Amino acid sequence: MEIYRVSHFEISSPDPERAMNFFGKVFGWEFEKFDDNNYWFVITGKDEQGINGGLTKKEDADQPVINSVLVNSIDETLSRIVTEGGEVVLPKTEIESHGWLAYFKDPDGITHSLWQNK
Repeated sequence: MEIYRVSHFEISSPDPERAMNFFGKVFGWEFEKFDDNNYWFVITGKDEQGINGGLTKKEDADQPVINSVLVNSIDETLSRIVTEGGEVVLPKTEIESHGWLAYFKDPDGITHSLWQNK
């Protein structure tokens, strides 16, 4: 069977300008307007291909799909998140022998996660 990679994500926001400002300042992402619609392409890197994902047992009926962002320092990134109006949901947590994980909400209340390799 052929394997297909997740290669795109969408973040919906009631205030796209605020969201672009937040993600641009926290992660350095760039945005390109698409046509005359309220849609922007999100550029998270220049040469990287695709993303990996995971599957977990749903613990809550409202548990969202969560995009995870690979960072060099969760501590520094969480600091920028709070400065830019985000909220830490789960502080830096070690995942034995693999790395660290943290969850945050952006200014629109959407939950995302951070991953730092060991």
